[in-house]
Amino acid sequence: MSSEYYDSLETRDPQVREAGQFKELPAHLHRVSRRAGFVKQQLDGIDIDSLCSREALARVPVVRKSELIDIQQRSLPFGGMVACEKGALRRVFASPGPIFEPETNRRDSWRISRALFAAGVREGMLVHNTFSYHFVPAGMMLESGIFQLGCTVLPAGTGQTEYQVSTIAMLKPQVYTGTPSFLKIILDHAEQSDADVSSISMALVSGEALPPSLRSQFDQRGVKVKQAYATADAGLIAYESEAMEGLIVDEGVIVEIVQPGTDAPVAEGEVGEVVVTVFSEDYPLLRFGTGDMSCVMEGRSPCGRTNMRIKGWMGRADQSTKIRGLFVHPSYVAAIVKRFEELQRARIVVTTRDDQDVMTLLCEVSSRTENLTERLKQCVREVCNLRSDIELVQPGEIPRDGVVIEDARSYE
Repeated sequence: MSSEYYDSLETRDPQVREAGQFKELPAHLHRVSRRAGFVKQQLDGIDIDSLCSREALARVPVVRKSELIDIQQRSLPFGGMVACEKGALRRVFASPGPIFEPETNRRDSWRISRALFAAGVREGMLVHNTFSYHFVPAGMMLESGIFQLGCTVLPAGTGQTEYQVSTIAMLKPQVYTGTPSFLKIILDHAEQSDADVSSISMALVSGEALPPSLRSQFDQRGVKVKQAYATADAGLIAYESEAMEGLIVDEGVIVEIVQPGTDAPVAEGEVGEVVVTVFSEDYPLLRFGTGDMSCVMEGRSPCGRTNMRIKGWMGRADQSTKIRGLFVHPSYVAAIVKRFEELQRARIVVTTRDDQDVMTLLCEVSSRTENLTERLKQCVREVCNLRSDIELVQPGEIPRDGVVIEDARSYE
């Protein structure tokens, strides 16, 4: 590592990077397809040695995150998608769905250290990690990258705001990792309680959008915030540098932007679904459709890193969306409606209030039975693992436009 870049890969000529990745791809696929049955099946009828360009890679069918539940149920826990050696599996995580994700004994297997380094994290720092350690891998994902950089972790997890603030005031970590909304909650609580959390001067956030207005608030409070785009499946996909002009694609993946619901790449500059191929010997995802929408930005980052840049998160291809760091899927709305005879139709609307995500369940009801609103709130907590406002409306008031989850948040 240099003082400025994580490694020399970040500044290599783009043509050299492209040639190197597509020289390695066939050899990588030969190795992992012998151990991961699903990858072998995905490549059925395709000459692996021919996959030496983006045009050739586009012939491989996209496997989408929305398909993982069915794929894994055929052969639990990972549906033949994992290629790690026997004895290498350290943990199994269960994200909502459920979707199961592996962690092996490979160091920084999610490659998060590159994003942390770009955010300013350096050896010896203390990192206050508020990503969840419960069932989902987010906490461990960040922790593995933090350890890779030679830093110390304070595994705070989620919730317990008062305890978080008092611990920060005593131990004085330099770095925060977590969602941007929870960072705001911590800073607001510290201000109200006159607690000194000024030791936190930098943050790496993920799991939610970071509106410019909220970033500005952090800047005013002396916290320089950078973003990482990562998933539990693919690990780090892209990250923000000091230039803060888009997200720079990680060196361990190939990113394509495709037309939602198809295998076909979009024209240059168009918005589409983010599809990633991950050079992992343990969880080798080939043309994995994240369901996230984005587009490629022209030119290179002013910071000197030369990899492709994407604009960041621009919505969901399948209407699923992240709310307060958790995915909410259209199937969750159907599950809620099914539990209540009074409900004819429902829709989740996501807005923001004081820079926090607000989820509202609109419900068309034929009759308003006793404690219906409270029972609906409890049901949403059980199905979505999130709190929600409830708005009861008359039959016919929800538009018949096919929208189940309406993301009305502003990302300007």
